[in-house]
Parts: sequence; structure tokens; C-alpha cells
Amino acid sequence: MRQLRQPRLAEIVAAKLRDDILAGRLTEGDSLPRQEHLFTEFRVSLPAVREAMRILETEGLVSVRRGNVGGAVVHLPTPQRIARTISMVLQTRRTNMADVSGALLHLEPTCVALCAARPDRAETTVPELRRVIEEQHEAFDDPEQFPIRARRFHEKLVETCGNETMIVIIGSLEIIWTAHESTVWSEASLNEETDPDSPMARKSRRAALRDHEKIVDAIEAGDGARAVKLAGAHLAATRRSSLGSANGDVVNTDLLDNLDYSTH
Repeated sequence: MRQLRQPRLAEIVAAKLRDDILAGRLTEGDSLPRQEHLFTEFRVSLPAVREAMRILETEGLVSVRRGNVGGAVVHLPTPQRIARTISMVLQTRRTNMADVSGALLHLEPTCVALCAARPDRAETTVPELRRVIEEQHEAFDDPEQFPIRARRFHEKLVETCGNETMIVIIGSLEIIWTAHESTVWSEASLNEETDPDSPMARKSRRAALRDHEKIVDAIEAGDGARAVKLAGAHLAATRRSSLGSANGDVVNTDLLDNLDYSTH
């Protein structure tokens, strides 16, 4: 009988635990049994258990705490975590933000069309988008909060499109773009030559809000063609202002650390 190699045993243990996580038998924040318990349960050596933990930690499915209160804590895959992985891949490929923005320019209108085609849009998509627009109205006079709410509108278009694959993949790109835009807002607020309360700045916010309202009206009416046309024009306009001098900036994964994921 051929004896299993140590790494192979670790892969078997990792596969079983991974399946428990992805199947929902283990959820976010759950603690895995201590390594001594797993050693007994799987009847493998402690090195094999430790290697299995390293595999899962590399995949982002657990975080391992060291010391007396040590142990492994479960983390479910999320668009935020996927965004980090995609961001790292894009950064290694020296991909610039214009490239990310260009992708969203083509992909986000597809989500808009899906929103307009949902037969249940009056109960799902439209109320969510209207709520975000209301938040934009409330933050209209707050030059720091308004762009955050405006960006949330675009994320919500993706989140409520009804296609899970699009939600995960395009939603991850939205998060990367949000991280970039957050630096643009910060730099603008620090730029003494930029007055966020100037007539021009207020006009820009008003135009963005009006565009969002028109897009939702078209989605609510089920007019996918009009919704896509409006979204494309709006994205093209905001893309120019958001890229600015950062047109050639390479994707920076560190920017994701500044995002508040509680609002995503």
C-alpha cells in the first residue's frame, strides 16, 4: 500500500475544512477546533494539520492567531477580499487606473440593463437605488460625504442587478475604483485651489444627482436601452473628472486599506 505524503495529507485536511466553510457548515467568525483536536479527528500528524492551516490561510479562508489564545478563525470569501486579490494581480501587471475605469465603462452599463430587465425591480432594485439617492440629497451640502454616497450608487447598481457572477466580479472592480476615487476626494479637499462649496462644485454634484435620478427612472420603467445610454454618458463624464492627473497611476492595493467596508 502506497503511503500518502505529508503535503498530500495536508491537502486532504484543507479540502475538508474548505468544503465546510464554502458549504456554510462553518460561518464568518467561527473558530476551528484546536490543532490537537484536528490531529485526532483526521488521524494525521500535527505538521500535516499545520500545513493545512497554512493552505487555508493563504486562500484567505482562515486567519491563524498565535499564542495562548491562538486558533484559526473562519473568513468567508467576499467581494472585498476578492477585490484585494484582483488588485494585487493588476498591480503586478502594472495596470493603470484608466484601464480599470475603462473596464467599468463597458461593464457597469451591462448591470444597469440587467437591473431594468428584472421583473421584480420594483421590489428589489428600485427601492435600494432610491434610498441611496435620498442619502445623496441629505449629503448634498457636505462635500466630503456626497461623493461617498454618489459612489455607493454605482456599487448598488451592480449589487442589485440580480446576476451573482456579475455582482462578485464587477463588484470587486467597483471596490478597487472606489479606493482610487477616495484618494481623489482627499486630494481635492486638501487642494487650496479647489473650493468644494464653489458654484462649479455644487453644479457638478447637482448634475451627478440628476443623472442618477434619470437612470433610476429608466430602470423603473423597464427601459433598458435608455438606462444604458444614460449610464454610459454619466460614466464617461465622471471618469474624466475622477481620473484627472492620475490617468497613468498604477493600481495600488494599499488604497483598499483606507476603505470602510461596513458601508459596502
